[in-house]
Amino acid sequence: MGVPAFYRWLAEKYPLIVSDVVEEEAVEIEGVKIPVDTSKPNPNNLEYDNLYLDMNGIIHPCFHPEDRPSPSTFEEVFQCMFDYIDRLFVMVRPRKILYMAIDGVAPRAKMNQQRSRRFRSAKDASDAAAEEERLREEFEREGRKLPPKVNSQVVDSNVITPGTEFMGVLSIALQYYVHLRLNYDAGWKNIKVILSDANVPGEGEHKIMSYIRLQRNLPGFDPNTRHCLYGLDADLIMLGLATHEVHFSILREVVFTPGQQDKCFLCGQMGHMAAACEGKAKKRAGEFDEKGEEFVRKPYQFLHIWILREYLEFEMRIPNPPFEIDLERIVDDFIFICFFVGNDFLPHMPTLEIREGAINLLMAVYKKEFKSLDGYLTDGCKPNLKRVEQFIQAVGSFEDKIFQKRTKLHQRQAERIKRDKAHPRRMDDAAPTVQPDLVPVAKFSGSRLASAPTPSPYQSSDGRSGPPPQKARRKSSGSSIGAAIVDVENSLEADENENKEELKTKLKELIREKSDAFNSGTPEEDKVKLGEPGWRERYYEEKFAVVTPEEMERVRKDVVLKYTEGLCWVMHYYMEGVCSWQWFYPYHYAPFASDLKDLGELDIKFELGTPFKPFNQLLGVFPAASSHALPERYRTLMTDPHSPIIDFYPTDFEVDMNGKRYSWQGIAKLPFIDERRLLEAVSEVEFTLTDEEKRRNSRMCDMLFIATSHRLAELIFSLDNHCRQLSERERVDFKAKIKPELSDGMNGYLTPCSGETHPPIFRSPMEGMEDILTNQVICCIYRLPDDHEHITRPPPGVIFPKKIVNVGDLQPPPALWHEDNGYGRRPHHNNNHNNYHNNHQGRQNPPGSVSGRHLGDAAHRLVANSIQTRTGRHGYQTPTDVHNQHPPGYGYNPPPQQYVPPVPYQHGGHMGPPGVQGYAQPPPYQSRGGYQPRGVTGRFPSDPYPSQSRGGHRDNRGGGYSDNYHNQQQQWNGQDGSDHNNPRGYGGQHHHQQGGDRDRRGGGGGRGRGSHHDQGQGGNSFSALRPRHRY
Repeated sequence: MGVPAFYRWLAEKYPLIVSDVVEEEAVEIEGVKIPVDTSKPNPNNLEYDNLYLDMNGIIHPCFHPEDRPSPSTFEEVFQCMFDYIDRLFVMVRPRKILYMAIDGVAPRAKMNQQRSRRFRSAKDASDAAAEEERLREEFEREGRKLPPKVNSQVVDSNVITPGTEFMGVLSIALQYYVHLRLNYDAGWKNIKVILSDANVPGEGEHKIMSYIRLQRNLPGFDPNTRHCLYGLDADLIMLGLATHEVHFSILREVVFTPGQQDKCFLCGQMGHMAAACEGKAKKRAGEFDEKGEEFVRKPYQFLHIWILREYLEFEMRIPNPPFEIDLERIVDDFIFICFFVGNDFLPHMPTLEIREGAINLLMAVYKKEFKSLDGYLTDGCKPNLKRVEQFIQAVGSFEDKIFQKRTKLHQRQAERIKRDKAHPRRMDDAAPTVQPDLVPVAKFSGSRLASAPTPSPYQSSDGRSGPPPQKARRKSSGSSIGAAIVDVENSLEADENENKEELKTKLKELIREKSDAFNSGTPEEDKVKLGEPGWRERYYEEKFAVVTPEEMERVRKDVVLKYTEGLCWVMHYYMEGVCSWQWFYPYHYAPFASDLKDLGELDIKFELGTPFKPFNQLLGVFPAASSHALPERYRTLMTDPHSPIIDFYPTDFEVDMNGKRYSWQGIAKLPFIDERRLLEAVSEVEFTLTDEEKRRNSRMCDMLFIATSHRLAELIFSLDNHCRQLSERERVDFKAKIKPELSDGMNGYLTPCSGETHPPIFRSPMEGMEDILTNQVICCIYRLPDDHEHITRPPPGVIFPKKIVNVGDLQPPPALWHEDNGYGRRPHHNNNHNNYHNNHQGRQNPPGSVSGRHLGDAAHRLVANSIQTRTGRHGYQTPTDVHNQHPPGYGYNPPPQQYVPPVPYQHGGHMGPPGVQGYAQPPPYQSRGGYQPRGVTGRFPSDPYPSQSRGGHRDNRGGGYSDNYHNQQQQWNGQDGSDHNNPRGYGGQHHHQQGGDRDRRGGGGGRGRGSHHDQGQGGNSFSALRPRHRY
């Protein structure tokens, strides 16, 4: 979903939903790598039944991996993908199903975004190539040698699109990988593997959702099936909620941009900060650490849907509701309102920006308007347009203030950047002109620093000091000319590689500077001027090219109609699947929230239609620069000046910055594809396709792989024997219903493969990888169960995990962005008490920060790791002595000597991993008092400590609260908001609790305020090889 900041917003607002993955790694013994035994219990203490992989979230990172050099061949990409899947499998260890879904042909509604992305990608690649050539010439003039450019198969990432040769070869490679693991890995023996490749229509994540929805409420289905879905898109969270499956987790990387990785200044290693340093020696990259650049594997996190549901139950609580609240309907409404801040099928409204607190505004309006709505916004997959209109009109009432503040902030930003560019940096910000020599640690022998028990930054583990060892080189001498030549060659190679890295760094900087609108000599003029009188008329004049008021009204009504159709289409897509393959939004811009009027009078219907063929989609989304991925006669349609559709492929196009800073944030104003003209042009060349190209251009079905020892194998063998007597057409149409008792509750149908079901030898499609000579894996075609209604509530028989979220775990309602003064404080109100509260609140801590005792603990660990005090021959005190002098809980707590995963709490139900709430754990701690803040590494730095509250209300979890507990609840539910400068009375809710805030462990924190006039100081802010049938 097109909401880049959504995951971060969710994890910061509801921190208990996220837990870090405990990951086992392979062990290397005498040069032999011993893989992890995935048949053993999951170290996260949470056993999953099904693992679903949104494969495009794996393919793209493997084109540009961060833990190894960039690949230059498809085979290197495939090997990277195999390692990637292995790592995910080790984390999750599914016991029933592994479902791998690659994006197939998408609905027409998604093709607009795909077309924009691919045209931009080609343009960016062209610009980067030109800049690189210029830099190479500059280096050559300076006499600086560079290694020659290497021809690469992966230079154009646009080939990651259905119908290309790459996607066809990828399917074969993944089939080989599945055979390899099912034959030789004990953890795979009992699972079923489904591969839905690029020839199966539909986006990967939505093919997965169709599978989950159509399994539910059928005979044999286990309502307590545990699902884990891997992917990088934020919409996976919404899709997980939309299934109404309780036991559902999202697995994803902890995303950070280059430069944000944790780096310890003590040991110089990546992946942790100094406060969490354990003093372990750096792992060498090569015998002499000669491989240079250090690659850090990103950590992973689980996001648990069942805990998010608990948060939403509190967050969306309505005081004195007119009817009994149904959480499942509230969840559906939450999914729907989040569509307004962005999705892949509609441009987001100019009114709403997630970084401006748009979701907070939507939720505040929803709760305020709920009573007058007289019901929910949605009923399953169908929005109630009359209620939607009332809701969105309430949102639109804030547009003037939102635009005014946005304009003011943009002006400040522009002035600041202009000022920074005009004046050089101050001397205290500039880099030192003289670099001091590093002083060897050994010089301070006998000092506290030199006596540290762990290596200092420039001291090796054997006690010798100096810089890190470099790659060993042979020393030349007069007696060995060959050695001298080798030495020179190595030196030249090192210089070339150093120059290459410098070129890459400069190239990145140049590209980023070029994309920055503030560096443009002719900055784009803002002709709309949102926030100034007449902004609506100027918007339609500039963005929709209307002139007269009559024309503007006609266009506005059509834009509203198409946008409302889009909202209905998207809701149906998320809840039930595709309702029209042909529908799309035919404009580059969205209407304003206040424009959505008279929605109840609209008659919205969809026709299902059929998906494009892969080559037709390539013609619809590819720029001419990527025509090499299409058959020859198709290429001419994109490049021949006399082509009937040449206007679909502009060599240059306008990018409307639309108030954004960087070019990639702008709107690519590309012509929309006319489906009729496209299909007419294709009909003239389709007959020229070869058999292999016809296969790539066909629509196929999922493949199912199991070991011959699986209980379902007998059914597949008998099915294959029966169908041998049938014609090819009859074989394609024949299908056998799966018996759930043989398939661990999976329903659907099986059809035999066109090829051999069980080949005795499976040949490797990749050089350097072994053939499978005694294959024990069988394959067949898998078809989903017949369509049936998706019931939008948990199925009967589901066992809910014990609830762990309570009102104390919610953060105080934030001030609405347009009413915030912009300095991190809440807006002032007329109420004297609120004024007192706000005037003494001070600056808010940034998200993810720690304060109070926990900041002190982190500081102590930092000092302890830096100084490493000890007794003995130097006479210094050991940390043990310090601990004895300072009992825990009195301003000092001992740091752990090494990382120990935090012990979770005792609950009923199932076993859960450290940090996974709602599942039982063996508890050495009987109290949930005290808590652990997440450090910058994402881990809990120490065991829980008891905490004490200074008066005020206290619940059974030991948290400190204000004594005016009921007032807090009312304020959280929107009963005590101020109407100052607020046309509808939103945003005034304020939580008066200063201390006792909650972190992800949910214990009482710091010192709670005993009264409104006692300003607490201790609170925290945490923010194939086998051909298949076509259909």
